Amino acid sequence: MHRTTPTDHDTAATLARWEADEARVRARLAPTGLARPDQIAHLSGLEWFEAVGRGALPSLPIGETMDFWPVEFEHGRFVWQGRPHARFANPMGTIHGGWIATLLDSCVACAVHTTLPAGRGYTTAELKVSYIRALTPQVGLVRAEGRVINAGRQVGFAEGRLVGADGKLYAHATTTCVVLAASRATGT
Repeated sequence: MHRTTPTDHDTAATLARWEADEARVRARLAPTGLARPDQIAHLSGLEWFEAVGRGALPSLPIGETMDFWPVEFEHGRFVWQGRPHARFANPMGTIHGGWIATLLDSCVACAVHTTLPAGRGYTTAELKVSYIRALTPQVGLVRAEGRVINAGRQVGFAEGRLVGADGKLYAHATTTCVVLAASRATGT
């Protein structure tokens, strides 16, 4: 007979909470697409994500493609949740490092984006990922949490952590983002 340990219970409770968070978020999201410049030019980075979160702007195409979704965000912090499906596996059966890097790039860059004033954008200038342990489809769900280290007028720095519901760290990342002027950020 399998005995449930406190750790097993904590993991199951976390996984159930994460599943509920994702269902709540996905129920509000609009279909994926790209926002028009006139829809976003007046929005700060945080306001933009708030509009996406309530379904007023298209949801982010990368989420649908890679099966990860924005589940929490605030000024200087962004959390994406993803499912490491077998379709993202490398030939050895573990999740491809590119999927992990994309998820981490999203959380750290979006964390920087939440700090930007209206009309400003960013581009990733550098991303460094450290892979701590193999990620497999059996993990179920993972969360990538990005936090800003410093956000200036021209450059933003953030770090991110990819963890499973059991609290294990799978990868860590840092980024340097270049803040773009209004005309380059909105395409106008």
